[in-house]
Amino acid sequence: MQHHAPPPAPADPLAATRARRAGVTAFVGTTIEWFDFYIYGSASALVLGKVFFAGASPAVGTLAAFATFWVGFLARPLGGLVFGHFGDRYGRKKALVTTLSLMGCSTLAVGLLPGYAQIGAAAPVLLVVLRMIQGVAVGGEWGGAVLIATEHAPPGRKVLYGAFAQQGSPVGNLLATLAFLGIAQLPDAAFESWGWRLPFVASAVLVAVGLFVRLRLAETPEMVRALERGRTSRLPIRDVLTGYPVLVVLAVLAGVAGVALTYVKTTFALSWATTDLGYDRTAFLTVISVALVVQVLVQPFGAVLADRWTVRRAVLWMLLPEFALLPLMFVLVGTGNLGLAALGMALATFPHAMYYAALAGILARVFPVQIRYTGMSLAYQACTALFAGTAPIVSQSLLTATGSIWPVVALGLGYTAVTLGGVLPLLTRLDRRHQPAPAAPLTAPHAA
Repeated sequence: MQHHAPPPAPADPLAATRARRAGVTAFVGTTIEWFDFYIYGSASALVLGKVFFAGASPAVGTLAAFATFWVGFLARPLGGLVFGHFGDRYGRKKALVTTLSLMGCSTLAVGLLPGYAQIGAAAPVLLVVLRMIQGVAVGGEWGGAVLIATEHAPPGRKVLYGAFAQQGSPVGNLLATLAFLGIAQLPDAAFESWGWRLPFVASAVLVAVGLFVRLRLAETPEMVRALERGRTSRLPIRDVLTGYPVLVVLAVLAGVAGVALTYVKTTFALSWATTDLGYDRTAFLTVISVALVVQVLVQPFGAVLADRWTVRRAVLWMLLPEFALLPLMFVLVGTGNLGLAALGMALATFPHAMYYAALAGILARVFPVQIRYTGMSLAYQACTALFAGTAPIVSQSLLTATGSIWPVVALGLGYTAVTLGGVLPLLTRLDRRHQPAPAAPLTAPHAA
């Protein structure tokens, strides 16, 4: 008689509901965190040089403002290590509540901080301190938000669910840009004295909403099991660096295009267009808003492609077009035509945005659960400090030194090449690690 395998057990509806709730919670929290982080980027491109570095030339003031922008990225690895340790030892949820509270307080303080004209040299010093606190907060946020989504995800769907956390970045960036687009309508004197502060102060309301959502979230199933079994690491950073050094380096390189190119295409491009090309501030913020709407719409398809195809194939399809679309973007922006500039920035958004959606799920596979928060955060935040935070200031320095935009284009293409050099061998190693062990060879029975 022929025996049929029993049908697969139905999916647990409660687990599916928790997974969706975790994804939405990760999205809401990261949107608020990134809104707070990105409004600083817009402010640094438009106004912080004038308010906190009065007396410097416009170019030097912009460079100084971009330098404080970078400080936030330098602090992100520290936040990743501190909250990664906390999250690996005691749970993801507690760490994420703390990071959101820290970000909210520091952002509100920036909005209330007097400028150079009021308190002199103390103003830029305090600005740097507050930006560092922002960096610590967002450095601890990213890894925890990704793990909240991916560790609740159904089996085999980590890349897809990791995109929930990643989607908070373009939505937060879009909200930040729209906020500055609204206040950019103010006269210059009002914008520079109090108008730019409004998004920073208003963020306190968003943080309160985010905390309400986060406090209702359950701890992830994988972390609950690790805590119950006493399988947490006493010193996660030691275990990451001694057990997985090559994977850390490859993970750092794998993140470059996903995190650095957006600052070349938005923060630097905003400064270049309004300072060197004569674009109106409001008009170019509108161009960036169009590109961010495109990013919000297309980014999730990167995770869908990685879920439907092999991850390697999806990565190549997402990144290789960058070598044509990034130069095209700068050529079209350089025409001075708003319509062509918007078209160029929208097209150039596709590669890095789609790749960014898949990146979280890729990195979530690299490290075991007891050191995953620390390992992911170390790799990702080291990448942001080395590449993303430096992107505007290096781009501006190249433009200032050469008078040409093409060295900046070459820098962006270099970021893409470095990413391919990291992610492809990383995927090879992960595929080998997740292959099932070969079955033991069958041996013929001995003759009686």
